[in-house]
Amino acid sequence: LFFHLPHAVLAATIIVAVTSLVDLDTLRRAWRYDRADALSLVGTALGVVVLGVEAGILAGVALSLGALVWRSSRPHMAVVGRVPGTEHFRNVLRHKVETVPGLLALRVDESLFFANAVVVEDRIGEQLQLDPDLHHVLLICSAVNQIDATALEVLTELERSLAARGIVFLLAEVKGPVMDRLRTTDLGRRLEGRVFLSVHEAFLFARRRHAPAS
Repeated sequence: LFFHLPHAVLAATIIVAVTSLVDLDTLRRAWRYDRADALSLVGTALGVVVLGVEAGILAGVALSLGALVWRSSRPHMAVVGRVPGTEHFRNVLRHKVETVPGLLALRVDESLFFANAVVVEDRIGEQLQLDPDLHHVLLICSAVNQIDATALEVLTELERSLAARGIVFLLAEVKGPVMDRLRTTDLGRRLEGRVFLSVHEAFLFARRRHAPAS
């Protein structure tokens, strides 16, 4: 039936049929919500057109993995304080909160691994430059599901460098599997008595420890 049709007509028929399958609304929504996902979507579509279905899908998977690593290497971090009258702690830039002078409470919203551990260390270094009077640094690990070997080494060196400056390094809300692995390390042994179930407990510890003698 289609044998005697000109190639141009066949091509136009295919284009018309395929055009109805292209969902531009999805692309627009993805672009507004997350541009990295939208670029992965476009890259996959172009890969299928140019390279074929299998190669295009593989290209899309590679783009998605690259976007995931890129996001994870730039973790969201927030300095937190206590919401007055509660035991809840929130971002100091988003809420009216109370802080303890000399205490840096930093929440990291990502697992720690080779691509982002130094970023966390640098953020703490920046805060130390902004407030040279810091005497406690609290790392809140409520969103940390894993700490890899490179991140462990970075945290170990960070704890040692802080201790050399007279600054106490604390951890709070460490998940059970992460804590189980930390206990087997030199860092876990060095932090004995300085890992807290809640941020509130760590705040009370820092406040009591630095309270002026009566």
